[in-house]
Amino acid sequence: MALTDPFALFPADNATPGRMALGVEYLGSRYRGWQTQQTGVASIQPLLEKALARIALEPVSVMCAGRTDAGVHGSGQVVHFETTAARPSKAWVFGANNHLPADIRVCWSQAVPYDFHARHSALARRYRYILYNHRTPPAQMFDQMTWWNQPLDAEKMQLAAQQLVGEKDFSAFRSVRCQSRTPWRHMHFIRVYRRGLLIVVDIQANAFLHHMVRNIVGALLEVGQGERPVEWIAELLQQGVREVAGITAPANGLYLVAVLYPQHFGLPLEPLGPHFMQLLTNEQPDDPYPEFLPQWHRSDLTRTRPAKT
Repeated sequence: MALTDPFALFPADNATPGRMALGVEYLGSRYRGWQTQQTGVASIQPLLEKALARIALEPVSVMCAGRTDAGVHGSGQVVHFETTAARPSKAWVFGANNHLPADIRVCWSQAVPYDFHARHSALARRYRYILYNHRTPPAQMFDQMTWWNQPLDAEKMQLAAQQLVGEKDFSAFRSVRCQSRTPWRHMHFIRVYRRGLLIVVDIQANAFLHHMVRNIVGALLEVGQGERPVEWIAELLQQGVREVAGITAPANGLYLVAVLYPQHFGLPLEPLGPHFMQLLTNEQPDDPYPEFLPQWHRSDLTRTRPAKT
């Protein structure tokens, strides 16, 4: 399946009322999560609904593919809503963005049939967790990655993570506040790899329990630091006890990067986030790290000289 052309123009003649699907991205740092909260608590859903209502000229209520927690980011969130307003895709996208803060954006809009549901039609969700592995914390993008100041062995983390693949009882990685009726989930894949100072945990499942990704990352960190053996992850699955399964990794490194739907809905396919991972694809900007060549040293011609009088 080919990715959507990032420069393709939005159609101007597809205005239709009914059920609409939107692709949404956001930086979660300033928000207490996706879902509408009590008055005075910043969250993403009410801001999006308010912006869409200004375009529709009527109240709008959106349903998302999966609610994200406080501080968690989204580069592939999908929502749907119903409206009696007939607006082209361009109006929903650019109109809504004109009324949204800069850290929330609508990326695409598409009319969908009434049997499409952002949550219930989803086949899978995909997350990425980004670790900045360095002795000192970053000043730039500090709220978009999780800093870890101990050396991590990404290869051991990858080996350990493979024990999670398949249909499993994930009670050991389930928050005590999780409201799901069952701890069973089908993990399609999990990949852990290093790119320079970044370690990426790329994970997809049919659905996730509350804090499941962050709890899995917390356990893998203990393996990566050498505090636990690779086999420990399988032991945690068997025990099914949250209290012995390590920390809950911080929220700021977590991204909802994709939601998969049946192909017949024809939804756009966007590049997977976070976007900073796309900036230097297949490039090694520090390879080689150059030595200072002899011809670069200052000569007498460029040394500081007294000004002529």
